[in-house]
Amino acid sequence: MSAPFEERSGVVPCGTPWGQWYQTLEEVFIEVQVPPGTRAQDIQCGLQSRHVALAVGGREILKGKLFDSTIADEGTWTLEDRKMVRIVLTKTKRDAANCWTSLLESEYAADPWVQDQMQRKLTLERFQKENPGFDFSGAEISGNYSKGVTEEGGSRMCERHMT
Repeated sequence: MSAPFEERSGVVPCGTPWGQWYQTLEEVFIEVQVPPGTRAQDIQCGLQSRHVALAVGGREILKGKLFDSTIADEGTWTLEDRKMVRIVLTKTKRDAANCWTSLLESEYAADPWVQDQMQRKLTLERFQKENPGFDFSGAEISGNYSKGVTEEGGSRMCERHMT
């Protein structure tokens, strides 16, 4: 495959007042809109295994306990085009059953429809890893999914659209 799965299949974002967050099997991405012209020295970002904090120009944007643990040493942030901060966190549990339902323990929860779409995408991403010869980026999942399996207990109810 020439491009990563998420580039071919898109992302399922969860909108927030400051931007959005989304996830893959292995990572959580946080995109924060900041005032145009923001400089890197205006940003204070703290990344720990279970906590995140972001302030811009001394104004707190995001702070709290993450939904689940991450690998602190692998967390990064970048300022893009001087108008967006992208934070990338690496999950400690990297499987379809570890679909975060919110960014922080008590804030920025995905609504039920978005949660379902996130879970379906992570399940397809898992199928892609398990079957590298197939392209699941355009596939659709049928059934109600929870923790990477259908509510009926199966894990392979998937329609593939071959190109």
